Amino acid sequence: MRNLNNPNLSISHKEPGQFEETRFEKIHNKIFKSSEIGSKIVAKEIADLIKQKQKENKKCVLGLATGSSPIKVYEELIRLHQEEGLSFHNVITFNLDEYYPMEKDNVESYHYFMQENLFKYIDIDPKNIHIPDGMVLKEDLDEFCMNYDRAILNAGGLDFQLLGIGRTGHIGFNEPGSHANSGTRSITLDHITREDAASSFLGINNVPRRAITMGIGTIKKAKRIVLLAWGENKASIIKETIEGEISSQVPATYLQSHNNTTFVLDNEASSELTRINTPWLVSSCLWTEELKSKAIVWLCEKVNKPVLKLNDKHYNDHGMSGLLAEEGPAYDINIKMFNKLQRTITGWPGGKPNADDLNRPERAFPASKKVLIFSPHPDDDVISMGGTLDRLVEQGHEVHVAYQTSGNIAVSDEEALRYAEVALEISSENDENIKNVISALKTKKISPVDELIIRTIKGRIRRKESLGATRFLGVPDENVYFLDMPFYETGSVKKKNLSPEDIEIITKLILAIEPHQIYAAGDLADPHGTHKVCLDAIFDSIENLKEAPFMKDCWVWLYRGAWHEWEPYEIEMAVPMSEDQVLKKRKAIFYHQSQKDNVMFQGEDSREFWVRVEERTKNTADKYNALGLAEYTAIEAFKRYYF
Repeated sequence: MRNLNNPNLSISHKEPGQFEETRFEKIHNKIFKSSEIGSKIVAKEIADLIKQKQKENKKCVLGLATGSSPIKVYEELIRLHQEEGLSFHNVITFNLDEYYPMEKDNVESYHYFMQENLFKYIDIDPKNIHIPDGMVLKEDLDEFCMNYDRAILNAGGLDFQLLGIGRTGHIGFNEPGSHANSGTRSITLDHITREDAASSFLGINNVPRRAITMGIGTIKKAKRIVLLAWGENKASIIKETIEGEISSQVPATYLQSHNNTTFVLDNEASSELTRINTPWLVSSCLWTEELKSKAIVWLCEKVNKPVLKLNDKHYNDHGMSGLLAEEGPAYDINIKMFNKLQRTITGWPGGKPNADDLNRPERAFPASKKVLIFSPHPDDDVISMGGTLDRLVEQGHEVHVAYQTSGNIAVSDEEALRYAEVALEISSENDENIKNVISALKTKKISPVDELIIRTIKGRIRRKESLGATRFLGVPDENVYFLDMPFYETGSVKKKNLSPEDIEIITKLILAIEPHQIYAAGDLADPHGTHKVCLDAIFDSIENLKEAPFMKDCWVWLYRGAWHEWEPYEIEMAVPMSEDQVLKKRKAIFYHQSQKDNVMFQGEDSREFWVRVEERTKNTADKYNALGLAEYTAIEAFKRYYF
């Protein structure tokens, strides 16, 4: 396959030799290393189309999407306009959808979204912008929708339609059950769709129950369709859409019958496609060490056997005869894999002093290491690696914990008010600051943006909870840092882009500590994206510092968050926990009281964080046991980042 990360590569599926179709895939797709690369290439296709239409003295009719998926496409189109002179004077746009009812100036409206993310920065004629009216009278709604479709036809039809995809498989707001020939209409939103929007609206009860959307039939009339999907959270629905049967229960599958559609994916969104996840089922493989490990673990789960009980027939019957021919017999492959898994297990995450470390995950020297744990939010450290943190402290390492963001938007107004009222009661009744906080909270209108005085108390609440947890685990207060990275401090779910200032904050801390170990959250399934931004800042800092002498002795370990865990074939260090340690970790998590009962940003999993993480670490231990390794109560897992 050609290089998919070349920014000059077209994504058109009409170019021969650029797409290795398999018997599993029914929609053309392109996979890129990152959403940034994919977005730039999509923006280039749109820009080229606009310029071609200008040469022909024709209008260019674009169907546009909202949500997080197209934002970087719009950023690149703005750059092309401002830096390279791309004009939008001949562009007519039709947006896919809008909440109903929804006022245009509401910050959650798609009118507001499009102005803030594209239209106000380009030279498009406002008369050429069409977005469904979220305040049209109910009795006029049907006529409005018919006129919307008629306006698209009168403009010459959609030349290009940009789409995202929801977890229900919706495109636009065409929820499960939508008809293939449906036109623009009002629709009742699926509960999962409203759940996904809940964080932006500060609770699911504030999310509108209805919307206006272009229909499947309207979308499919577009001459060209490009669907964007980024991140692990989209992997499952992408596989179902590309490889499944056409079904009204997954509306995006209707695109299988469109003759000019491309799905543009990043590595994470494509991860469950058969040719990516289990390529040995598709064709002959280049058997890298990672792919061998992945395939053997998969085979164990498939035949329900531990590693050492696999035989040649198991390999041959499940598409892995090539591995046998290359590495066989099964006995030799099994022993090698068993030893590899066994050597990931250690009760000494900082390295075991005075021990042979040849087959251990961590170095024995120095015996006492300086350890820097980065936590994106003020609880990810104890949620994701609380047992390992406890072990590092107990074993005499100098442990530092850095909370990258304040986490203030995850504190509910009710929780903040409770703390403020307690503070007022035990302080002077004339404390004007606390009175102002209480007044601001009691008079606050429903808004996705908190004012500074409210953000401040919410941030203080999370700081003190964090200090309670780190003290409980034995980390000195002077080793705990609250970085309050600027990208996060917007008072709303929507954040700023990562800036040099953010990276400098991380860089200065690493320079001050000169750690032997860095732990960072490698969880890219975080529903609101903060983990990825925080990880990018760490990676950028490491890139800047990698030539520093102390960095030659610094190892970086990635843990996963509350949403996913590393699979056994990915794990390079597995730290077992006893029942007592599981209980101690639970108590540390409980110090984050504001996050315990009503989690505002929990993704699709309604369980409390401490419940899901205990089940996650138990599940990892069970997987190790099923592979034929020792039985443990729980395991925290890490993957090393090599720089």
